[in-house]
Amino acid sequence: MKEDDTKYMVTIVGVRFRSGGKVYYFDPKDYNPRMGDRVIVETARGLECGRVVLGSHQIPEKQVVQPLREIIRMATEKDIAREESNRVKEKEAYRICQEKIRELHLDMKLIQAEYSFDNKKLLFYFTADGRVDFRELVRELAAVFKTRIELRQIGVRDETKLLGGIGICGRPLCCHTYLSNFAPVSIKMAKEQNLSLNPAKISGVCGRLMCCLKNEQETYEYLNKNLPGLGDIVQVQDGPQGIVQSVNVLKQTVRVLIEEGDDKEMQEHPVEELTLVMKHRKGTAWRASAEKEETRPSQEEGRSGRGEETRRRNSQEERPENRKEEKPGRDRNRGRSRGKDRDREQKGESEQRERRRSRGKNRSRNRNRDKGTEEEKQAGKGDGE
Repeated sequence: MKEDDTKYMVTIVGVRFRSGGKVYYFDPKDYNPRMGDRVIVETARGLECGRVVLGSHQIPEKQVVQPLREIIRMATEKDIAREESNRVKEKEAYRICQEKIRELHLDMKLIQAEYSFDNKKLLFYFTADGRVDFRELVRELAAVFKTRIELRQIGVRDETKLLGGIGICGRPLCCHTYLSNFAPVSIKMAKEQNLSLNPAKISGVCGRLMCCLKNEQETYEYLNKNLPGLGDIVQVQDGPQGIVQSVNVLKQTVRVLIEEGDDKEMQEHPVEELTLVMKHRKGTAWRASAEKEETRPSQEEGRSGRGEETRRRNSQEERPENRKEEKPGRDRNRGRSRGKDRDREQKGESEQRERRRSRGKNRSRNRNRDKGTEEEKQAGKGDGE
């Protein structure tokens, strides 16, 4: 922590209003609330009853969203009874709103109803595929409940966060229990952790990628830095070279395919015993040994019977007296000029074909016109006679 931050420290407590909801900071004032205590605080929505999840402690002032509101009082038994009464009234409000949605034939799914602590506002959460015109619904709900009505559209992740459930691990959903915010998750994390890319196995209850992929991502990123990639050529300590076939991220071991003549052997080595020789590039098939790659052209030339002749011709061309002086970029310019000549020829041929086609059309048009005039003349003579 910087020295400037220590000069401006603020005493706060963390309060959460819903299970899995965001934690808000408040000034404890003269109170000393402990974790789990109920407190009454002033929020943008009015008075609210929340539960303390972070005890009184100091943090830098930069981390606090101003203005820092104060705790009004510790919750009494009467306040707790009122909070429980609101939970019962929310179920009735949910039922009534559901009936109104059916009557108005609105394409929306109601998720939850929520009363403020002082009953001055009633909030409804819903999901929908697109925009919904719910003005008529708000008017009817306001007439029934005689309070301020607010409808808020949320996504599928927030829906699961509000309703809760059991994950594929058998435990309650992380977003409903302790996650305050949704961290960005990508399919790249599943690939780095060597997980199956089957959507049914890496998706959560909400249908999106599981949030827990983020939990171990930093560990896998650190461990993957030490491992070679699949297809890389590595040198075994005091041994031959081989091609990487698979890696074990957690054990930090590598399975290497080693070729010695016609024999192939799969060996497993710790990553500390391997040295990277050549990285694998996509679309390139590496040989097990760099020596085989170098000797292969000469072997093919020898089999074809033209190896000696090719080597002799190449050696003569490489001599200084046989080497022609060429201007830099001459080959590149020559290739460009050839390409331009080819384009001109193709363009000229297409133009000639087009001209021949137009000439043929004109001839046929003229023949038809001449034929028509002759028929008109003959018809005129017949009328005259």
